[in-house]
Amino acid sequence: MQLGLKASTDERQIDNRLMHHPDVFEFHLTDDDFTPAGWAHFQQMVAKVQAVVPKVVFHHPMKWHGIRCELCVNKLAFPQLYDFVMASSSQLIAYAQQVHAVALIHGGYALHPGEHDFASDWPDLATAQKVVLGRMVDFAAMAPDNVVFENSLLPIFAYGDPAFEERLLQLQLPLAYDVSHAFIYVHGDNNKLIASMRHLRPFVRHYHLVDSLGQHHDSLVLGQGAINWKRVLHAMNSNASLIYEINLADQLDCSEMLASHWYLEGLAQAEKSN
Repeated sequence: MQLGLKASTDERQIDNRLMHHPDVFEFHLTDDDFTPAGWAHFQQMVAKVQAVVPKVVFHHPMKWHGIRCELCVNKLAFPQLYDFVMASSSQLIAYAQQVHAVALIHGGYALHPGEHDFASDWPDLATAQKVVLGRMVDFAAMAPDNVVFENSLLPIFAYGDPAFEERLLQLQLPLAYDVSHAFIYVHGDNNKLIASMRHLRPFVRHYHLVDSLGQHHDSLVLGQGAINWKRVLHAMNSNASLIYEINLADQLDCSEMLASHWYLEGLAQAEKSN
């Protein structure tokens, strides 16, 4: 099994991850990393990580000035947010292509109480989905080998709906698959999760592995939730990269990620011996 770890651009976090010799490293970026000073530091950290890690992924910022970076953002309603989302995504994809890494762009996030529903700025959900898919097609055209699109907890870009998944396959979009997001979207149904994973498998290039009880975004250590990881192992694209995206008690200690890796490795070894 690949060991995939995640960190911010904080060098202390990076050093903690690198001491475990990961096969995959994912940078979790913020809007501060897109300031001139932040970008220069980010580039330095990329060089440091790429010196020892073969596969590197750049996770686009979740928020800009505290507002969710939704790919469906309507330019007329939120011009500044739109400018940041589109410009930073393009910048990240271009840089990923330059350094032979992969940029990860979110199709959407969870909607928390009190937050604006960006999909509501379009006439209907179908229109908002069309906007998101159109932007993804344009981004993919920039560097098809250097970008992936991650599933949301919102229906605007969620895995688990076979009809919507068929549209993704027809567009041949390069995908990132967050297993917990899909599991939550299908309300904790392992059969639907596995069906979705198998359906999209040919175009999945990167996985986020994280357990969940299937009700909300809980980001549990593998084995502590309700996901059937034995079945997940068989449903994954073996050519894709992966990371463990687990909530950490201490951002300078990735123990929960390592525990998840050991759990999955144990399952994989048991499968081989049977």
